[in-house]
Amino acid sequence: MSQRTLTLGHSPDPDDAFMFYALAKDLIPTEGFRFEHVLQDIQTLNERATRGELDISAISIHAYAFVSGQYALLPSGASMGDGYGPMLVARKKLTREEVARSRIAVPGTMTSAFLALQLWLERPAKDFTFVVVPFDQIFKAVHEGQADVGLLIHEGQLTYQNEGLEVCEDLGIWWGSQNEGLPLPLGGNVIHKRFDPATRQTIARILARSIDYSLSHRPEAVAHALRYARDMGVDLADRFVGMYVNHWTVDYGEKGRESIRRFLGRAFEAGIIPHRQELEFVEV
Repeated sequence: MSQRTLTLGHSPDPDDAFMFYALAKDLIPTEGFRFEHVLQDIQTLNERATRGELDISAISIHAYAFVSGQYALLPSGASMGDGYGPMLVARKKLTREEVARSRIAVPGTMTSAFLALQLWLERPAKDFTFVVVPFDQIFKAVHEGQADVGLLIHEGQLTYQNEGLEVCEDLGIWWGSQNEGLPLPLGGNVIHKRFDPATRQTIARILARSIDYSLSHRPEAVAHALRYARDMGVDLADRFVGMYVNHWTVDYGEKGRESIRRFLGRAFEAGIIPHRQELEFVEV
């Protein structure tokens, strides 16, 4: 029987590789679908989502505000910063006002890290200086003087000390302190609305099955993810995966959904995104 092929976009990072291990290795039933994995950095995936190019994609929660007309959120696949998150680092610790006066290297203007930065600074992007560089070039940008401060996502959050840098602010800790301990919503998986509701539900089940499989076969899934772990050994990669593939990833739950409402609601109130968002989740 022929299979229907869908494009599945995600980052070439340990957490996404861990999440989609079972799909990549054909270890679970896929109900007549096969998945073409498209590995690109999150900013590129965000941009592609604005054009509706991929069937299923990981995106930043920030980007959801610009693609909600075309995509629905899948109930699994969340990356949440639960007591941690994107970090601002520099050669020496800087205050919020000093950061605001600095040139900041950021991994993309549609990333959730960039939205959290604007909320923390209490000013929109037009009111501070930043330079966009690939997320894995942030350290280089700071060391070479292209920027004074780096906004770290992915494994840089665990390896910044190796670079001789200090944390100015952990935006995940800050967000939780302002929101009754809610996690900072960073990323999620979406499916294009061109698919009928039944197909969306089927895909949601398959992706949830993949996540459950990896969590149940952790050593094998981490070993698979390790090939995408830049400058990390197995212990550090396992720690990083645990930060972003956990109970929040299995299902956002009401707390996760409330955190997204607040995150995008505050962005709207601050004039950062154009309209207030109504969250549309695929119901399974």
